[in-house]
Amino acid sequence: MGSGGSSHRLLGRKEPVDTLLGPFRRFARFEAAGGVLLLVASVVALVWANSNSAQSYIDLWEHTTFTFKLGDFEPMGKHPTLVYWINDLLMAVFFLLVGMEIKREVLVGELSTLRRAALPIVGAIGGMVGPAAVYAIVNMGEGGAMHGWGVPMATDIAFALAFLSVLGRRVPLGLRVFLASLAIADDLGALLVIAIFYTEKLQFGALGMGGLVFGALILLNMLGFRRPIVYALFGLVLWYFIFLSGIHATIAGVLLALTIPARARVDATEFVAVSREMSKQFEEAGASGKSIITNAEQQAAVQVIEDACDKVQTPLGQLEHALLPWVSFLIVPVFALANAGVAFAGGGKPVFESDITLGVALGLLIGKPVGITLSALIAVKLRLGELPTGVTWRHVHGASWLGGIGFTMALFIAQLAFKDPQRLAEAKVGILGASAVAAVIGIAILWGAKSPVDPEKDVHPGRESGREPTPSV
Repeated sequence: MGSGGSSHRLLGRKEPVDTLLGPFRRFARFEAAGGVLLLVASVVALVWANSNSAQSYIDLWEHTTFTFKLGDFEPMGKHPTLVYWINDLLMAVFFLLVGMEIKREVLVGELSTLRRAALPIVGAIGGMVGPAAVYAIVNMGEGGAMHGWGVPMATDIAFALAFLSVLGRRVPLGLRVFLASLAIADDLGALLVIAIFYTEKLQFGALGMGGLVFGALILLNMLGFRRPIVYALFGLVLWYFIFLSGIHATIAGVLLALTIPARARVDATEFVAVSREMSKQFEEAGASGKSIITNAEQQAAVQVIEDACDKVQTPLGQLEHALLPWVSFLIVPVFALANAGVAFAGGGKPVFESDITLGVALGLLIGKPVGITLSALIAVKLRLGELPTGVTWRHVHGASWLGGIGFTMALFIAQLAFKDPQRLAEAKVGILGASAVAAVIGIAILWGAKSPVDPEKDVHPGRESGREPTPSV
């Protein structure tokens, strides 16, 4: 997921708590911080699952249950394990953030026009079809193993961008934009695959109720409701009915994201005018020497500025900004900790000899880079899109290898595809091994690449002049 990096300025005098929290704040502003935590959580899970305390890993995540009752009524209908709550409820928040990023990019970002969107979308399609085809070829005729064809399709945007950030200015900004846009389009494709191909038997009554709640959320948007708490409450109800419907519950996060308002109530010109007027009023009111605690005029000016600050922002942007640290620094690392632990010396057939492991690994290491690079080349040759400023084909090829880091979404799809623990372990080994190799090769290719333009002068494609349009939904 994008880091959403921004400048940070601490106002007011420095308190002791600022000194205590300073290192954590600096780490949080580090572009690759989320990827670092994700990597640490994955290593901890692997070491734990292969240590003498391996049984405690299984007991914690797979045998610890949490449930709740309303009298004699059990809304969940069973006793979900801790890993179940993580994968179905916490990850719904992850998918909410993914859905908001997709909506933003479609409205005002790199997917907002056909010209901008063509290259990353075509690249993402190639990056999904290629791995699925390679997996299918390796596992053809293997019965239940074929159900895992969707596992190597997804790109882990957090890891991919984290490794790209390690290269600093060795790569042009246009490549970061391309890879982020490709990963977002890839996420959209993965969501469609989950909803269509990894849905169990549908319960149409619950699905109909979910549809009514979704309609109510759209109505709230149209009526101008902007408070996140309203959408959160309706979102929980939507999650519950989607959970009962047989569609994976995390899809509720994406549906909720589509209904979050993405329009500001105050435009930039009006905001500047109000802020200047109220700042002047604040300054003049302070001439009396009164403390702001007792100065009613200053307090009134601050409240007007605060209201303007709220209205110039979109609920979509505010919620995305608020959720990003929780998803990057808590939800995704916890997901990795609960799901990345695979015992290499378990019972049954050795995972390294499995066609599932081989299919997933080759899908990520051959299908991804070939699919992305070849489809991007075709898109440029057919003049459907063009390479971003400063980006060469070596850059694209290196980024396509980083696209082979399938981690978070691949592990998630593997959980849906394989209910048998042995097959799930085989898929996990393929994901983890191939993702590590893809990262090393991608960095090696990009390390020696030279940009034909000065990265300092590289600009965000399509944003050299004019401001972005205001979204309408």
